Amino acid sequence: MPQIRPISELRNTNEISELCHSNAEPLFITKNGYGDLVVMSMEHYEQNLAMMELYKKLGEAEANLAGGGELLDGADVFTELRKKYAQ
Repeated sequence: MPQIRPISELRNTNEISELCHSNAEPLFITKNGYGDLVVMSMEHYEQNLAMMELYKKLGEAEANLAGGGELLDGADVFTELRKKYAQ
């Protein structure tokens, strides 16, 4: 369940930091009863960025296939990569 806190609680930075690190979801900050900020740990932020990048690449791959792009055999791709980069 998302945590929602008023902006006045940002004064207690240690508590906010602990909340962000203990929960795997963002902390929503309100100002005058309305949403204003979202705070999260660096680890959670980087995980979200990685997931967005993955979804972006999957979308590009699907669009490529839908546009008639070439579908490669996975085993062949890995064989070529090993030949190229293996020491």
